[in-house]
Amino acid sequence: MADMQFKTENYLANSFVMIEGKKNAHNFYIIRSGRVKVAKENPVMAEEPYAILGPGDFFGVISCMSGHARLDTAIALENVSLISVERELFGLLIQKNPAVAMKIIRFFSRKLRDFDHAITNLTFKNAITEDPTHLFNIGDYYLKKRSPKHAIYAFQRYLQYCPRGENANAAIQRLQTMKAPLKISDQPSTGQMNRVYKDNTMIFSEYEPGEELFIIQSGKVKITKIVDEEVLLAVLKPGDIFGEMALLDNKPRSASAITFGDVTVLAINKQNFENMVQQQPQLATRLIQLLSERIWTAYRQLENLMIKSDVGRIYDTLLIQIEKQKIPIEAKKSHNFEFGSKELINMVGLPPDKGDVIMVQVLEDKHMKLEEGKIFCTDLQELEKTVHFFKKQAALERKREASKSKNY
Repeated sequence: MADMQFKTENYLANSFVMIEGKKNAHNFYIIRSGRVKVAKENPVMAEEPYAILGPGDFFGVISCMSGHARLDTAIALENVSLISVERELFGLLIQKNPAVAMKIIRFFSRKLRDFDHAITNLTFKNAITEDPTHLFNIGDYYLKKRSPKHAIYAFQRYLQYCPRGENANAAIQRLQTMKAPLKISDQPSTGQMNRVYKDNTMIFSEYEPGEELFIIQSGKVKITKIVDEEVLLAVLKPGDIFGEMALLDNKPRSASAITFGDVTVLAINKQNFENMVQQQPQLATRLIQLLSERIWTAYRQLENLMIKSDVGRIYDTLLIQIEKQKIPIEAKKSHNFEFGSKELINMVGLPPDKGDVIMVQVLEDKHMKLEEGKIFCTDLQELEKTVHFFKKQAALERKREASKSKNY
């Protein structure tokens, strides 16, 4: 690992290695010796306030691999020696030390699941735990929605994983009524790596155990979740990876994957995953870039949900769109958003009547306008400053609430 291509950096005790908010992060660190404290100014839900890291641990990967600003500040607790890995040398690092890639991927997978749980709990107060017994409810939901293909899949999976479940007889009756077999028969063989799925086919359902991740070769895949109603989380296209969390941490699927047109995928199971990481470092690099981007998005979503002010959340949602596209934030730099106030209100999850009132407040800001029905910001730096104000306000409120609860 101490290859000439990987730079070694030494820091004295109490010195800053990395500062939260710093843009253009192009490297991450692996600790050779010493201890480093990694912390955020205002940690989000599902995160510890800080972490103490030692030899073999890494930090700064999310910002480095996603290309976004640093999410944490890192301080050397004692004299430390660090390996600095540049983004473009990540593939080389994996070839030399595949275990590092696996460690990062597993860590990311856990972090992403924690963030997803926190977002689900904040957004949907009545979210339920991931357990195969809920496959029966998924089947019933699709039956009521007149989507027999998806209902059949969920009932068949329920019988596969819960053959003696309390709803086993009801699942059998429903499948018989639909003249469907009790076992899945028309799916591609799980042994095949290259698979073709027809339009509107459920590749997997939320709550079923997962053993594979998928890379889309052609076509599109919808990622959905049922919370009272079916919620569309994402539409994935060729080159995208999905299903990786179940593969890496042995938990049931947190969402369903449904084809949107005919789809060809590459399916990778636990047995061939580690080999592929070693033999195809570009796969691991792509997966870590994807996970980094997803973690960054989930982190920003959580930050947004923790802003109490609806006006603040509207501003922050606009800033997230700018950050996602990696548009440089400069004074007097304007930006025309590709959506209007209705779409923005929807993105923040506000009811239309309340959203309209909030938008009137937002448009009183001299830097915010509506042009031909689209939102237009005349100064991105002012937008960023406004968001920082609302975030600080929310952090102060949380501190006040925490000290109040301590005093009771």
